[in-house]
Amino acid sequence: MILLSNRFEVSSYMIGKIKDFLGFDIKEEKFKLSSDEIFGKIADERRPDKWVFSTCGYCGVGCGLYIGVKDGKAVYTKGNPKHFVNQGTLCPKGLSEHQMINSPHRVAAPLIRKNGEFEAVSWDEAFTKVSSEFKRIQKEHGNKAVAVIGTGQFLTEEFYTLGKFVQLGLQTNNYDGNTTLCMASAVMGYKQSLGSDGATSSYEDFEKADTIFLIGANIADNHPILTLHINKNKRQKKKVIVIDPRASKTSQMADLYVPIKPRTDLALFNGLAYIILEQGWENEGYIKANTNGIKELRKHLQDYPPQEVANITGIDVKTLYELAREFVSQERVLSAWTMGVNQSFMGTDTVSSIINLHLLTGHIGREGAGPFSITGQCNAMGTRETGFTSSLPGYRNFGDEKALKEYASIVNVPQEIIPRERGYKYAEIIDAIDRGEIKALWITATNPLVSFVNQDKLRKTLAKLDLLVVQDAFMSDTAEIADVVFAAATWGEKEGVYTNSERRCNKANKAVEPFGESKSDFDIIIEFSKYFEGVNEMLFNGWSEPRDAFEEWRRVSKGQLCDYSGMSYELIEELGGIQWPCNEQFPKGSKRLYTEDIPFRTPDKKANLLCLEWHPMAEPVSPEFPVILNTGRTVEQWHTRTKTRAIDILDNLAPEAWVDISPNDAKKLKVKSGDRMSLSSPRGRVDDVVVRVTGSVRPGTVFVPFHFNEQLVNTLTNESFCPKSGEPNFKQTAIQLHSTEVPEGIVLEEQEVSGAISHHKVVYEGVAHKMKEKESLAT
Repeated sequence: MILLSNRFEVSSYMIGKIKDFLGFDIKEEKFKLSSDEIFGKIADERRPDKWVFSTCGYCGVGCGLYIGVKDGKAVYTKGNPKHFVNQGTLCPKGLSEHQMINSPHRVAAPLIRKNGEFEAVSWDEAFTKVSSEFKRIQKEHGNKAVAVIGTGQFLTEEFYTLGKFVQLGLQTNNYDGNTTLCMASAVMGYKQSLGSDGATSSYEDFEKADTIFLIGANIADNHPILTLHINKNKRQKKKVIVIDPRASKTSQMADLYVPIKPRTDLALFNGLAYIILEQGWENEGYIKANTNGIKELRKHLQDYPPQEVANITGIDVKTLYELAREFVSQERVLSAWTMGVNQSFMGTDTVSSIINLHLLTGHIGREGAGPFSITGQCNAMGTRETGFTSSLPGYRNFGDEKALKEYASIVNVPQEIIPRERGYKYAEIIDAIDRGEIKALWITATNPLVSFVNQDKLRKTLAKLDLLVVQDAFMSDTAEIADVVFAAATWGEKEGVYTNSERRCNKANKAVEPFGESKSDFDIIIEFSKYFEGVNEMLFNGWSEPRDAFEEWRRVSKGQLCDYSGMSYELIEELGGIQWPCNEQFPKGSKRLYTEDIPFRTPDKKANLLCLEWHPMAEPVSPEFPVILNTGRTVEQWHTRTKTRAIDILDNLAPEAWVDISPNDAKKLKVKSGDRMSLSSPRGRVDDVVVRVTGSVRPGTVFVPFHFNEQLVNTLTNESFCPKSGEPNFKQTAIQLHSTEVPEGIVLEEQEVSGAISHHKVVYEGVAHKMKEKESLAT
């Protein structure tokens, strides 16, 4: 106590409150800063014992960072100031990434469902249970009755190990990854046009381009660090053109925003190609030396004159000519796209239509120029290179006997156990379960009970399985219905490499020990393989750490486009990542593909100009369902929120789904921002979604983020897939909107209904007639 005057006694607690109020003694011990050799000043209270060099495990940008460790726990994530990709910056997810490791939703030990409830068990019991069931099912129904769905979140060493075990050990080719939901169309587009998968460009090209086309790519939300590279571009003629049905955050940074009608992008690029050839703006020298198919393409494009394309896309003829002129009048043109292009029933051909423009103009293989697919997940590129899903490791094609023999020789396995063809894609695996053909499913680090289309059908289908195994670090929605859960370690608890969107291989290091009894995915696969007679000895003889898989992968990739043979863990860290190909010719990697030194990967080393047909939407609007639903990501959350739902700063920013609706449609429904409404489609209904009235969406369209399992928007989405890639058409679903005031939903005027239906009917019949003509001529 302290005596003040002769009247008041004041406690030390009160003195503290008075000091706080007056600004004295503001808890200097708690907020005291000390010097740090990497980051300058940092708060004493959370000052790490050590910093661990690593790479972000969220999106495909591939930001370099450090994980701060104190008393054996991750307490900080800070951007690496010397890393080229992000130069010390991180998005909100990256800044809070260490909190994900300590999530309350982590799975601490293997689980087996007994009497309807999960029970923690030993690894031996879990492996024995699953291996016994796999063996029984394969004996009774054949090897392909076991299927595996993977992820884009593993380390490359884990992808390679899993693919090798599934295809050669379990001997089932019914293996695909959730990357089919986001990147498969880019893969197939690159392959059919250029001869191989592989992003052509580098982030540096954003800084060097004269004109940047961003197509269906809201990078300000989904890949925000890339905007820094665009902002570093100081070229006098720099122009950013955003082509998107939605006026997203990215459109606000554009010099020109082009609001295209949903799912008409392929028609647009065909129309631009028509104008380029019509005006004689093509690069004849480049076309002759480097491409095949120009004669056929000229003829095909006669179906896409400017006025017809304007009718389809909603972009006036004058703007079409302006866009075509931008493609040819600048020295360096870069096109970048994400899910707005890929997630379409025409996704593969839309990718190739963009590549057509670059081949016609020669804007490829040069600084500041190229068609550039931006990857969704942290290591979607790694699974494409190594994962045994859409190709044999190293971009070797299924069915290529020479490539098969080469791979068998490198890894010393019998040729007869290597698959000659690709198995079922993701959606085909689900259909095969529904038919009773596949009896067991092993899901690794993905959550289809939020991310896949037509959720009602999916849940009924998965219930038909004899065995569902989920391997995950978190108790996801899908893990909740599993028979067995393998408890996996997560980012920060294991070691290996990721490959980002620009083919940069980055090192991710182990900072802390795995949670509870969980194991790294690499260790799970290696240990599990020992429960199958002779498999571990044949495939993983002597393997004990991820470096063993990396060293084999270097040998497997040597001489391929995705050549890692010149890399080592030490060199990757020293250089801050290396872009493949990396070999004797390119000892520090290569920034671009298809330069003078790197030819196209087709038999004659020439790229293919392709004839690509546009089709109307797979599910057009109707009087019952007159609104188009668009879905996507937002900056605050990650995929199905298994990683981000328990991180307060992210959950507070975006705790639930919302629906963006135009002022015009809001008026029809008598709703305002903050109200609640329902959405329905022929497949189901989603209730209690927060309304956000905004001019970012056009009348007749809405946008809803797909992250949330309570407002599960994939209840509504349709089963329409690209026939070449298998990627779902997430972006366009015909729905109805319902409010309390107008429960029957939006009613289009009779003229609008008949106009929309007749437009689709006329266009569809026109396209069908053209296709029949071509089939007749071909016959």
